[in-house]
Amino acid sequence: MKRLASGFVALLMMGLVTACAGGNQAPSNQAAITNEPTKGGDAEAAPAFKKLGDEPLTLTFYSSGPTFTDVEFETMIAGPIRAKYPNVKIERISPAATTTPEEVLSTHVPDILFTSVSQRLVRTGAFEDLRELIKRHSFDESRLKPIAYNYIKEVTKGKGDAILALPFNVNQHVLYYNKDIFDKFGVPYPTEKQLTWDEAVELGTKLTRTDNGVNYIGLVVDNLQGLNKSIGLPFVDRETGQAALDNPEWLRIFELQKKIFEIPGYVTPDGTWNWTRDHFMKDQNIAMRASWLANMVGPLEELRQQGVEFNWDIAPVPNFDDQLGQTREAQIHSISINSQSKHKDEAFQVLAEILSDEGQRIIAKNGRVPSIINPELEKDYGADIPVLQGKTTQNVFIGEPIQEHYQHPYEAEISIRLTEAAEDLAIHGLDVNSAIRKATDAINKDVETLKTTLGQ
Repeated sequence: MKRLASGFVALLMMGLVTACAGGNQAPSNQAAITNEPTKGGDAEAAPAFKKLGDEPLTLTFYSSGPTFTDVEFETMIAGPIRAKYPNVKIERISPAATTTPEEVLSTHVPDILFTSVSQRLVRTGAFEDLRELIKRHSFDESRLKPIAYNYIKEVTKGKGDAILALPFNVNQHVLYYNKDIFDKFGVPYPTEKQLTWDEAVELGTKLTRTDNGVNYIGLVVDNLQGLNKSIGLPFVDRETGQAALDNPEWLRIFELQKKIFEIPGYVTPDGTWNWTRDHFMKDQNIAMRASWLANMVGPLEELRQQGVEFNWDIAPVPNFDDQLGQTREAQIHSISINSQSKHKDEAFQVLAEILSDEGQRIIAKNGRVPSIINPELEKDYGADIPVLQGKTTQNVFIGEPIQEHYQHPYEAEISIRLTEAAEDLAIHGLDVNSAIRKATDAINKDVETLKTTLGQ
């Protein structure tokens, strides 16, 4: 998320210097910065490594997958590092939107990677196993939230148990709502009370209508994949490698999605059914949208900086009545080091800075939920990002996110089948059982093809 200027940079420099001097920085990270072994560990001295900032250095950075705007990159990573280490620059690699991650990583060697650790990227071999760097720099892993770190470790469980990344932030879900639309139709706003999906659908039905030629949509849930995050179900069975949609839990996901599509006016006469972030932010015809924090807050701030603002707020994301108290799966945005980087030690020290208390306070103030265990940081959430001023940010922390489900190595490739299934429900008239059978057959065929082209 976005923000500030020279005043912030000055404040940031003071904060980072304080952290380095002792402040809120974890002792283990101080050891990494000072090039001294942690006391109380092995008697053997830690291996020597290059200290960040000892000489001019440019590190390159590449993000793939999660939303991470240029303003966020400058505010959360490049700016703080430059403020503390003036002779260290971090430059972002920004390929064309049509360039695949595989193409980027085959032609560039970005030192630092910002991703959601997916099996697709793991297959590129770009991730360095961080275990040796963690040990060499005496990095304290116990400071990381288990919901974040356990998922990253789960990705390679049973395959050498490498640690391919460290968690940058915990990307949680909220319910965004457009107060202007609620006001227009005289409907009360959502509150801090977590709604059931049935209650949310009832509320959305009241707000789905056409007025002066504008199609207003009451509730958008990011379709089957978004709804699934309420429970956290795999698309492909981890053991059998077959589609995992034919069960009661997936059935109620499909049934709820069908119910939403059947709200009168949700699917327009011209066949529009897939309502997106731009409809909420730019067209401003969506009353409520359940989605990620990172997917919306950063782009909303960019939009604000372009002079486009409207009256919106945040409520807890709804869930099934037997799941209340939980929100949705927490997507883990991670930082790692390229296995081909020539500056692994220096890059790891950048990671340690980002994961210090002060580094995580910066990301919290700018609209991301920290990945370290420090409840005090929640109090700072959104404090420095203008677009969150006056918003009910405490609703971000109502309900517990659940750990993201293990993603089968082929899940990214077959996820399009869920999009196709949603379209079948929305405009092709399929009932939920038929849609599940069709998607199951398509996924199983995809898996067989992928076994041949990609291997297990």
